[in-house]
Amino acid sequence: MKILSNVDLSAANTLRLPCQAERFAAPTTLTALRQTLAEARREEWPITLLGGGSNVLLPEALPGVVVRPDLQQYWLNQRQGQVLTYVGAGVNWHTLVMETAARGLWGIENLALIPGSCGAAPVQNIGAYGVELADTLQAVQVMELATGQVKWLDTQQCAFGYRESIFKGALAGRVVITQLVLRLSRTPAPRLGYGDLAIRLAGSATSTPSPTPLAVAEAVCAIRREKLPDPHELANAGSFFKNPLVPDAQAAQLLQQYPAMPHFPQEGGQTKLAAGWLIDQCGLKGMRDGAFGVHQHQALVLVHFGGGNRQGLMKTADYIADQVETRFGMRLEPEPRLVNPH
Repeated sequence: MKILSNVDLSAANTLRLPCQAERFAAPTTLTALRQTLAEARREEWPITLLGGGSNVLLPEALPGVVVRPDLQQYWLNQRQGQVLTYVGAGVNWHTLVMETAARGLWGIENLALIPGSCGAAPVQNIGAYGVELADTLQAVQVMELATGQVKWLDTQQCAFGYRESIFKGALAGRVVITQLVLRLSRTPAPRLGYGDLAIRLAGSATSTPSPTPLAVAEAVCAIRREKLPDPHELANAGSFFKNPLVPDAQAAQLLQQYPAMPHFPQEGGQTKLAAGWLIDQCGLKGMRDGAFGVHQHQALVLVHFGGGNRQGLMKTADYIADQVETRFGMRLEPEPRLVNPH
């Protein structure tokens, strides 16, 4: 177990917001993680949990200790036609997707190229191209911060919703995710009904009547690379705003005024709208506000050109949300998690 002092976290979050951690630890085993948490309790240090840094908004200073679990083990266990994948919290999510897809396993191929670590995936219930993590997740292993005790939660206990989970609610700041179990399958089950994924696969030089999971994952990567900036080249956190859910009646009224508006009927009398389209209709694609702006090719992505901080980012985000609310009558909510000093 090694705890470092005064660590710069500006490179540990994909928005590259300036942040200084008073202490930092990246335990590679459950034992090391338990020891780190025990020392934090003895010293009464506030604990901040950090994953891959792709979906967080960091403040300029974090007192106490920042803990980023670096549990890298994963293995497969075939059982009754399913392949259970046990994966440590520190494994890179995209790496896992591509490796399982290359093995011919179906289930998470639509979630390719989503940045971040596997341990952070359940917090937001990550999703893309009509698929959410909750569709394949069987269980989550967590460690309680207060006791170091390890326990398992099933999917129902995780209380998943659209970009929501118990880890953002009742268990926020109480547990650290250490391992996931995913239900994957060798039975072909392509899900191509979202966006232009089916068209992309049909036009692929390597397309077949029944695409492989790797072909689907590679098509998703190609689409995402065309639409989304690489955070290594231009700092961003991917989709910055959640797609809003509105009552069906409100969606119907908007469709009368905007017949081409993308809309996706949901259960419970609600319709999901495309936040990027709403922002684009306000003429904000490509706008720049000091150190921050809206990406020129994808209005849902806010980018950091350098030299800014979280306060400046939220000022830009509030301006965008104000414009959408004025025109469409709904308030966009940020998708990244706001991390605050304890």
